[in-house]
Amino acid sequence: QVQLVESGGGWVHTGGSLNLSCATFGIIFRLYDMGWYRQAPGKQRELVASITRSEETNYADSVKGRFTISRSNTKNMVYLQMNSLRPEDTAVYYCNSDPLSFSWGQGTQVIVSS
Repeated sequence: QVQLVESGGGWVHTGGSLNLSCATFGIIFRLYDMGWYRQAPGKQRELVASITRSEETNYADSVKGRFTISRSNTKNMVYLQMNSLRPEDTAVYYCNSDPLSFSWGQGTQVIVSS
């Protein structure tokens, strides 16, 4: 059974920070490139950050310089440090492989107030 469990979301003011965590179960974690995705109200789900097995990272232009993705192969977890948050970052954030391999977890809500 594959499970992806996101946590760490919350409600912050513009300029605030959050650190999201994704715990993975039932996969050989170290063999997958991983990503963080988000879906804002009325928008399509988008990939905002990815990290390869060798820890090469890539970011969407909208978050570059503000977000940092990282992973722990010993803990089977992936993280997203989010700084300088803006209202347009408001979304439900999900982790998954990149490219997609697994069913979506429940996600974690991030709300940034203006």
